[in-house]
Amino acid sequence: MSWRLKNDRISYGTKSFSLLHLPFNMINIHSQGFKRYFTNTSWMITEKIIRMAAIVFVGVYVARYLGPERFGLLNYAISFVALFSGIATLGLDGIVVRNLLQNSKDRARLLGTAFTLKVVGAIVLFVAVSVTLYLTSHDTSTNTMVLIIAGGMLFKSFNVIEFYFQSKVQARFTTISQFCALVVSSFFQIGLIFRNASLVWFAWALVLENVTMGVSLVFMYLKNRSRISKWLFKWRLAVHLLRDSWPLALSGLMIMIYMRIDQIMIKEMLNAKALGYYAAAVRFSEAWYFIPVTITASIFPAIMNAKKISDGVYYDRLQKLFNLMLWIALAVVIPMTFLAEYAITLLYGENYIPAAGVLRIHIWSGIFVFLGVAVSKYLLAENLVMVSFGQAVAGCIANIILNIIFIPSYGIKGAAWATLLSYAITIFLLLPNVRARKAFFMIMCSIYPVKQKNADKSF
Repeated sequence: MSWRLKNDRISYGTKSFSLLHLPFNMINIHSQGFKRYFTNTSWMITEKIIRMAAIVFVGVYVARYLGPERFGLLNYAISFVALFSGIATLGLDGIVVRNLLQNSKDRARLLGTAFTLKVVGAIVLFVAVSVTLYLTSHDTSTNTMVLIIAGGMLFKSFNVIEFYFQSKVQARFTTISQFCALVVSSFFQIGLIFRNASLVWFAWALVLENVTMGVSLVFMYLKNRSRISKWLFKWRLAVHLLRDSWPLALSGLMIMIYMRIDQIMIKEMLNAKALGYYAAAVRFSEAWYFIPVTITASIFPAIMNAKKISDGVYYDRLQKLFNLMLWIALAVVIPMTFLAEYAITLLYGENYIPAAGVLRIHIWSGIFVFLGVAVSKYLLAENLVMVSFGQAVAGCIANIILNIIFIPSYGIKGAAWATLLSYAITIFLLLPNVRARKAFFMIMCSIYPVKQKNADKSF
C-alpha cells in the first residue's frame, strides 16, 4: 500500500483523513495576522535557538570545567532557589498579559502594580531562602551560592516590561534584551574558566544575566517611547491581580518543586556527583522546552482574539495548537532516544557517560511538557486556574513519592522515571472537570487525527 494525495485528503489503504486536521494549517499564511504572529514567533525562536546554542557550547564548557561533583553542587544551589521562585513570580505573568490585551489603556497601572508586587515577592523569596538555609545544614560554599542566586531574583522584577511587549506582539524588543543578557553572561563564564575561578563565581554569572536583562528591557521600553515614571501602584488593582493570580502562584510554586525536587533529593539521597550526571542530562532535555513556551506565548493573543469571534474559531485554533505541540515534541523525542549516548559523549565527554541513560528516559517527559504548556494557556483563557493548581499539587506529590520509591532502587534513572510518570499523571487530571475535559479531548484528537471530526462533537 502507498500514500495518496487527492483533493486535500491523504489516503493510505482504506484509511483517509483531511489535511485540514494536520497541525500545519494553523491560519491563512497570506493574512496580515499570520505575518504579524509569524514574525513575532520568529524573533522569539531565534533568541531561544541562540540560547540553546549557548547551553550546548558555554554550558557544556562550564560542566566540563567544573566536573560532575562541582557541577552538581552548582545545580543544587540553582534548584534550591528554584523551589521558592513561585513566591517571586506570584503567578502574575499570564494574568498581566491577559489584562493588557483586554484593556491596553490601563498599561501604566498594570505594569506599575505588577512591578511593585514582584519586587515584594523577590524580597519575600530571599527571606524564605535565608530562613530555610538557617534551619538546614550545608557547607559554606553552597550557602553562599544559594544566597547570591536568591538575591539576583530581585532584578527579574523588570520582566513586567516583557509582558507589555507580549501583549503588543513585539517580541523583537524582548529578544534583543535576552540576547544581550545571554552574551554578557556567556562571556563572563568563559572568562571565569580561563581565570580558573572558584565555584562561587559561577553563581554570580546568573545574577549578572538577570541584571543585564533588566537593564536591557528598561532601555527597550524607553526606546519604544514609553516612560517608567508613569507607572502607578494601585492597592485595589493589586488585590484584584492577586485574587486572580494566587492559584497560578501556588501552581508555579508546585511546578517548580516537582521540576526541581528530584535534584534536591538526589543530592541528599545519593551524592553531588550523581546530581552532576543527572543535571547534565536534564539540562539538555529541558533545553527544548523553549519551543512550546515561545510558540504559545506568541499565539496566545490570537487565541484570545478568536474567543471573541466565535467558539468554532477559538476551538479550531486551540486544536491546531495541540496538534503542533505533539508533532514537534515527537520530532525531538524520538531521535534523542537513540542518540542519547552519542550526544552526552560528544557534549560533556566520557566523564558524564552515566547521564546518557537518564537522558534516554527524561527526554520523553517533553511530550507531556509540550502538551501541558498548551493546556495551561487553555485553562488560563477559560479562567480555570484552580485546575492548574490541582494539576501542580498532584504532580508535585506524585513526583516526591515516586522519587522516594525509585531513587534508592534505580538511582538517577529512577528519578528520571519519577519525573516522566508524574508529568503524565497531570494530563489525566483534566478529566474530572467538565470544562477542562475539553483540553483532554483535544490532546486525544492530536494523537488520533482521523477521529478528530467526531471528537469535536463532544466539545
